[in-house]
Amino acid sequence: MTTTVLRTPDNNFDWIDITNPTVEDFAELKIKYNLHEASIKDCIETGHLPKIEEFENYHFLIIRSIPKILANDSDSLIEVTERISIFYAEDFLITAHRHEIEFLKDLGSLKKDHKKLQSSKSLVNTLVSSALKTFEDLVLGKMAEQLDEYEETVFLHRRRKPFLKKLYYIKRQIDVIRSVLTLYKDIVDYFHMPQYRNIYTQDLRDLFSRTNTLYRNIAENTSQLLSIYFNIESNHTNEIMRTLTIISVFFMPLTFIVGVYGMNFKYMPELEWKYGYAAVLLAMVVLSALIYYWFRKKKWL
Repeated sequence: MTTTVLRTPDNNFDWIDITNPTVEDFAELKIKYNLHEASIKDCIETGHLPKIEEFENYHFLIIRSIPKILANDSDSLIEVTERISIFYAEDFLITAHRHEIEFLKDLGSLKKDHKKLQSSKSLVNTLVSSALKTFEDLVLGKMAEQLDEYEETVFLHRRRKPFLKKLYYIKRQIDVIRSVLTLYKDIVDYFHMPQYRNIYTQDLRDLFSRTNTLYRNIAENTSQLLSIYFNIESNHTNEIMRTLTIISVFFMPLTFIVGVYGMNFKYMPELEWKYGYAAVLLAMVVLSALIYYWFRKKKWL
């Protein structure tokens, strides 16, 4: 679906928004704005990472943002992020996306004389800033709360197994987002070149630096949390093995004694002794007490 948001001469440039774009949607636009076939192809295809390309008469950008509702079990680029393709020059701007994007809709509903809509350059800068802001909102909101919850599970809850799958998905989401943010750097650097630099491009650069730092820190926290989890599980396993070993040490000498007197040879002297049974039981008790004393002295119990 193609919508004309702004139109010259009422405004300084044309803004055309396309939802779920197809080749047919670009049939007229390609001729009118002299769009290159390669950029149209990139716009139609799915899965592209953020980038900026300069053509003879316009620039082509691909940016990605975090959807309003992010499924907990999402772990691929298409599931974790939404893409916006942007064609822009001084006299036009074309945005193309698969699904409705909230911040894009909000920008389209601004008054036509709003400062963000005074030029295509200003609008593109705002689009990139809004897209980056969704990454910051995610890490400061939902993702931070999830990691706090998982950290509590690791340290305080006895039943930790079910949470590992959830932690895996959030780690995958962070990895996908960090790869996207890495490619945002070229776009941010382009807008921060001396000929384009202003207070808005500086805000964009600050936002990128802040968001990149947040995701680097949260990635380190997630890796540390996984490491702590496996260490705790390993210690728990060691405790179980230690307990089983202590129990086996108690029973090894007792089993030896029982084995000896269970052979039932005819000429075993203790078999005919009146107090033999009681004496063997007493020997087992004394031996167990000695083993217990030895373990306590070694501080193994």
